[in-house]
Amino acid sequence: MIRILIMLITVIFATHSNADMMRMAVTTSFNNSGLSEKLLPAIQSDLGLEVQLLIVGTGQAIRLGKAGDVDAILVHSQKAEEAFVDAGYGTHRREIMYNDFVIIGPANDPANIHDTNSAAEALRAIATSQSLFVSRGDDSGTHKKERSLWSSAGIKDADLGSWYRAVGAGMGASLNTAAGMGAYILSDRASWLNFKNKTGLGIQFSGDPVLFNQYAYLPVNPQRHAHVKHDLAVKLETWLTSQRAAEIINAYTIDNQILFTFNAK
Repeated sequence: MIRILIMLITVIFATHSNADMMRMAVTTSFNNSGLSEKLLPAIQSDLGLEVQLLIVGTGQAIRLGKAGDVDAILVHSQKAEEAFVDAGYGTHRREIMYNDFVIIGPANDPANIHDTNSAAEALRAIATSQSLFVSRGDDSGTHKKERSLWSSAGIKDADLGSWYRAVGAGMGASLNTAAGMGAYILSDRASWLNFKNKTGLGIQFSGDPVLFNQYAYLPVNPQRHAHVKHDLAVKLETWLTSQRAAEIINAYTIDNQILFTFNAK
């Protein structure tokens, strides 16, 4: 079993001891994007609310929500999110923002995926050439998307040979591994743009509509766990779907490139 490391990062911006506080599980890709560093101070300033982030993969975030260890989750795997709500662990699912996934690879593009016409074609080219590919392998939203893409490409588990390396790590650590190995990897665009160790790697494929990457907010159901701070989760949701949040999210850029697009309704 892959060991999942849970990083608990407490972000404290309060100047008084009786400030409201809640816990939210978020994906490593969201954290790696740097957006939390823009959102959390604004939340503290506007709401007087301290948010403790548990930074994990989507699968682990959902398990934390099921256990009542957090008050809300912010993740990016619609099928798993809907199952979470349908099972009564979350009160509802609210879409907040989106970006897209991209396939990162070595500058010399050994599988020649740059000119392919679809994500499925790109992955088939990687498999056919047996070019090194790093998978997060951690049940995250990115990992779930990657697995679905392989399936759509007609590539079965038995076809994933020694060239396929599952590392069981978060987005930043997996990108570092890919950089060290000169391998391909699926990444959300925001994490890639904020990634510092880009030497030798670049976006080799993007633009297929199947690579759409939606983030959603799910409050944990207080009927399952009476101790969760549902009032604060709702308060945060109201802020996350506000014009104030939209302005911060849409204005967040790196090298003049937009990382997320707000689409809450």
